[in-house]
Amino acid sequence: MAVTFDQWVVFGILFATLVLFVWGRWRYDLVAIAALLAVYLAGLVSSEQVFAGFGHPAVITVAAVLILSRGLMNAGVIDSMSRAIARVGDRIMVQVVVLTGIVAICSGFMNNVGALALLMPVAVWLSRKSGRSPSVLLMPLAFGSLLGGLTTLIGTPPNIIIATYRAQVNDTPFGMFDFLPVGGGVMLAGVIFIALVGWRLTPRREGAGDGEDLFQIEEYISELMVPEKSKFVGQTIYHLTSAMEGDADITIVGLVRREQHIALPSWHRIIEAGDILLVEATPEDLKAMIDLADLELAECKGDCKATLGVEDISVIEAVVTPESTLAGRTAIGLNLRRIFGVNLLSVARRGERLKSRVGRTPIVIGDILLLQGSDESLQKVIREFRLLPLAERELRLDQPKKVVPAVGIFVAAMALAALNVLPVHVAFTGAALVMVLVGLISVNEIYGSIDWPIIILLGAMFPLGEALETTGGAALIAGQLLVLSEALPAWGMLMVLLVATMLLSNVINNAAAAVLMAPIAISLAGGMGVSVDPMLMAVAVGASCAFLTPVGHQSNALVMAPGGYRFGDYWRLGLPVSVVAAVVGVPLIMVVWPL
Repeated sequence: MAVTFDQWVVFGILFATLVLFVWGRWRYDLVAIAALLAVYLAGLVSSEQVFAGFGHPAVITVAAVLILSRGLMNAGVIDSMSRAIARVGDRIMVQVVVLTGIVAICSGFMNNVGALALLMPVAVWLSRKSGRSPSVLLMPLAFGSLLGGLTTLIGTPPNIIIATYRAQVNDTPFGMFDFLPVGGGVMLAGVIFIALVGWRLTPRREGAGDGEDLFQIEEYISELMVPEKSKFVGQTIYHLTSAMEGDADITIVGLVRREQHIALPSWHRIIEAGDILLVEATPEDLKAMIDLADLELAECKGDCKATLGVEDISVIEAVVTPESTLAGRTAIGLNLRRIFGVNLLSVARRGERLKSRVGRTPIVIGDILLLQGSDESLQKVIREFRLLPLAERELRLDQPKKVVPAVGIFVAAMALAALNVLPVHVAFTGAALVMVLVGLISVNEIYGSIDWPIIILLGAMFPLGEALETTGGAALIAGQLLVLSEALPAWGMLMVLLVATMLLSNVINNAAAAVLMAPIAISLAGGMGVSVDPMLMAVAVGASCAFLTPVGHQSNALVMAPGGYRFGDYWRLGLPVSVVAAVVGVPLIMVVWPL
């Protein structure tokens, strides 16, 4: 079959898009927008359709589910489960099966990353309490969140996308629980494998935990006395820290003056002779400060370091999420102390504390930040910069609020969608509105709870998928696959489609993989003369099984730093889990959705 000019163009745009996705230099939503504009300028999409994807039911449903997930979090639904999980004991197998099972169940009904984020602090706390590295629990937890998304229509964006493509062929989309027979079987098999065998394949990263805190704070806190001869007597703390910027990286975390302990002293506080400064610094920077400012090591009466434990002052660890605006910025540039009253004490990357100067170190996604401040100021920083707090010095969970009304609203929306009373995007948008009206979600939280890069990606990719289909590109690819169908049985073609989608989802966003593979699956079903349902179901399963790399799904990326994982660690557990998903998924598809 000859390739037309339009097909060459759409293949070229698609290839460039995939290369940019894999390269990762630009964020995937920007790449998707560029691809959208390219197909429009090439004349493959009309001006009326170029932005129509942003009004697609799948995009609306994903946004509504993200808002509902925030409402369930605010109501304390997951916190209630977390309290029960915290009592499972120290047996590793029990911890794995409980954590992985719970996150899988939650992920079937809420955002995968949201479910993972709520249970990550529990996993870290359990690991440290049991005296083992968090790396043993965090990768199974991330994989469990992916497996759980297979079970329902709203469990993961690829399912929503696949359901809408089915509606184009059969007039009716997949229903709320149509994914459960296949997805539930794959999830159950995956969780059992991880609980019995898989956790043994996770790397042990001693630097990430093994019962000790990642940050040994006390080793870096020193007491320095200000003698009368110091040139900084009568000047402000700001002048002292500013003078040190070129020579040492220090953080003044407390001040002791005549038996009075002052936590997080203001930059405008005047330094007096006899003051004792509590300074966070490496031994090298500490010596530079002593020499430059004419300070002396203090001999405190009592425990000067108790300043760190005064009421309302906390020290927490938080992960820089993919949505955080901190990426690429430095602590000095952020002015956390001046604007928020929070100290950045240290940064850990891939399970190890960075030895470079904290103030000048560019922050990257996945870094763990050690923050000090009042509870109120820390919560403000976490919200402002979209950080994920990990276990603190002890597990502290908010009391659940309004669990019953939150669950009631969510279940009502699912019932209306499952019984076809309302379209799923209408039912869940209405439920999100009700949660706002009853106070489960604040107006300010509505937009903050939506993962806008995913929304932009979906809205931009749908026209690209449509261009692939209308130009005949999808049919051309399917035609090449049909050659294989002559040598393979039907189940073999299902396996090829599932594995191809799985491999694609490990290097690009799983939603983008579903958008690109669904038209090919439809064309392949037409060429083989079989039902489209099993083909689309194979794409749905493959798109959600991104276990081989940390870039395939945000859940994988989120556990990378806390677990101390390296890029190559994921395939050790991810490859066997992928094999289990394919081996279990294809027979189930053949039984539940016959060709």
